[in-house]
Amino acid sequence: MTAETGSGAAENAGRSRRAVEAVWRIESARIVATLTRIVGDLGLAEDLAQEALVDALAQWPKSGVPRNAGAWLTAVAKRKAIDGWRRAERRGQRYAAMGHDLASRVDPDAPPWDPNQIDDDLLRLVFISCHPVLSREAQVALTLRVVGGLTSEEVARAFLVPTATVQQRIVRAKKTLSAAKVPFEVPDRSEYPERLSSVFGVLYLIFNEGYAATAGDDWMRPELCHEALRLARQVAELVPREPEAHALVALMELQASRFGARTTRTGEPILLLDQNRAKWDRAQIVRGQKALVRADATGRGRGSYGLQAAIAECHATAPTAGDTDWGRIVLLYEALGRLAPSPVVELNRAVAVSMAVGPASALRIVDQLVDAGDLAGYHLLPSVRGELLARLGRKKEARREFERAARLTGNERERSVLLAKSAAL
Repeated sequence: MTAETGSGAAENAGRSRRAVEAVWRIESARIVATLTRIVGDLGLAEDLAQEALVDALAQWPKSGVPRNAGAWLTAVAKRKAIDGWRRAERRGQRYAAMGHDLASRVDPDAPPWDPNQIDDDLLRLVFISCHPVLSREAQVALTLRVVGGLTSEEVARAFLVPTATVQQRIVRAKKTLSAAKVPFEVPDRSEYPERLSSVFGVLYLIFNEGYAATAGDDWMRPELCHEALRLARQVAELVPREPEAHALVALMELQASRFGARTTRTGEPILLLDQNRAKWDRAQIVRGQKALVRADATGRGRGSYGLQAAIAECHATAPTAGDTDWGRIVLLYEALGRLAPSPVVELNRAVAVSMAVGPASALRIVDQLVDAGDLAGYHLLPSVRGELLARLGRKKEARREFERAARLTGNERERSVLLAKSAAL
């Protein structure tokens, strides 16, 4: 084999591996959800999906990437499930059901989607992962890992806890679901209330990871945002009298409306105050406002998602950055802090205070957060502190804060922005 031939083979293998990684990143949650419905066990479904992934890595460099790569992986995993049942001589009802599933086709004359049923495998998996047999921490960690496709490291950053802690939570959660014989089925409507809070939480965390990726070379992962928004819309139709369901949709719509203005053509981040608002999606802003109106129409008051959506609406409706009603945003953050106290909410309030009142008042809030130590590993804390110090003319201190923030972030794009801010000082 010539050097050129060897080089071509290596290049082809590299392309195939990148294709596999891209497909897995986008399709893994759906594949695992479909397999969980079929085999009835989340752990086994993940194992089958991983085995199919290994087959793809071996075959695609030779055969090429299939036109519908996600369907290819799902079909291979299904065949592996059948083979496993055959070897174990457990054909019975599950094998018959499997054969029926493989042979089934969508009926074009089927009735429209029933809002009282969860027919989406991925949404069904969200509800299963948020089963009350699991702790809230385990519910969120498992759903982010399986449904959101986040790595353990990314989930750990979302929780601000060590990676090992997240890994242990996920392993225990899978074992608990298996031991409790939790069925992969639609929960009864009477069970919705005890799961909704967790469902809302994980969908928004998935959206946030797409909106501002905690790690990697890309600042955004839009596919995660779109999937979280799609699922949130379905949940809102399942529980039309639940204000926070519509408020969550409103928040996502309003935040997602900025996508077209958040990066340059080369993927460099553009911060909120510097964005070209003509590129914001006005139709999506209107959808967000309508969803917020629908939430308010229930007459039950605004919860945490409703208040966050109202903050997003303040930004979305300001013609220019200078027209932003920062005073109202401060009040909304104060209300949010009383309803759902969090050091991250307090940090965001500090940013709003800096714009409404001035950096000195905001710095006192941020310094209290530093002293408390709750956000010690959170890169946005030194980032915000650096901005405030820079505005106060304390450039040397500001540089140190930006450099500290750059060391803490796992996202390469964001690291570049922070280091550029430091260099500019």
